[in-house]
Amino acid sequence: MANEQHIKSEEARSGSTPGIVRYVLGISLALAVIALTLITVFSYRTGPDAKVNGGTAAPGGTTNQSIQ
Repeated sequence: MANEQHIKSEEARSGSTPGIVRYVLGISLALAVIALTLITVFSYRTGPDAKVNGGTAAPGGTTNQSIQ
């Protein structure tokens, strides 16, 4: 145990670790949160009460228009 060899982490990994992975993960997380927020907002806007074919959509996906 007295012959332990201490080397730098760059040498042990055979390369540098620039830290760009943190930026990629951070940006990806932010984009995912933004995308899910937009999906949620627009799904509420176009939910069951949204107008469909000029009429108001009733629960169950049918419209209040008479069939002609």
